[in-house]
Amino acid sequence: MSDRWTTPWRFALCALAWAAALAAGTAHAGRSCEARRPTPQGIERGMALAERTARALEAEHRRSGARVVLLARAGQDLSKYGVHYSHLGWAYRTPEGPWRVAHKLNECGTAVGSLYLQGLGEFFMDDLWRYEAVWLVPAPEVQARLADVLADRSRTVALHQRAYSMVSYAWGTRYQQSNQWALETLALAMEPATVRTRSQAQAWLRFKGYEPAVLRIGPLTRLGGRVTAANVAFDDHPDRDRFADRIATVTVDSVLAWMPRAGLGAAPATLALDAGR
Repeated sequence: MSDRWTTPWRFALCALAWAAALAAGTAHAGRSCEARRPTPQGIERGMALAERTARALEAEHRRSGARVVLLARAGQDLSKYGVHYSHLGWAYRTPEGPWRVAHKLNECGTAVGSLYLQGLGEFFMDDLWRYEAVWLVPAPEVQARLADVLADRSRTVALHQRAYSMVSYAWGTRYQQSNQWALETLALAMEPATVRTRSQAQAWLRFKGYEPAVLRIGPLTRLGGRVTAANVAFDDHPDRDRFADRIATVTVDSVLAWMPRAGLGAAPATLALDAGR
């Protein structure tokens, strides 16, 4: 069962990553995403991945007491951009036992996003490119602070911005993509007395040494994505970077690399159903 924290249910969801939207001009002219019925095989594999991930997280909970983890999936093939995983959320263990995931999703065909609270089955039901999960266990203090935020709806949505771009500028506030919300919410959790705005959250992330991924996206790709996809925009990136084909945005991979380096979490762990594609 999904819970939506920001607005009532209105739209079908898609958690597309950059590659799908940037290719929309050739695949689906004038459309940023396409509703597709889940296949029986996709449902079966998504549920199998969710079940195995749940068992692994329970084992981690018994071993270390972990109750909040960064959890990510590989929804699209982003290898041309040097990116392995596409989408992350904060997964936490409920008092009753099941794990739930707080994350942001883009609404198909629109330039807005909303926050959702879902079970692991729903999180891995999105027609994945690879049936693989990755998680990172934050340091105990980080977990405690995140748990406090995730238990308080007003704090969970405090830095959420509905204006959405899949490639939003990591140090900008005009748009906000899914991974950016999760990272900025971490900053809010760690510095509740001083982080009240997105700009303050980003200042904390800079101070802690976070480095966004820099994607090489040329002008033709940018033009195609901007014209045909409602959820892709580049006008928040500095001109000097945009014209040099340097698009700095928050990726799962960059967060997984940064948190251990900053002393905020352990090394990532992965689980795959098979060798993938």
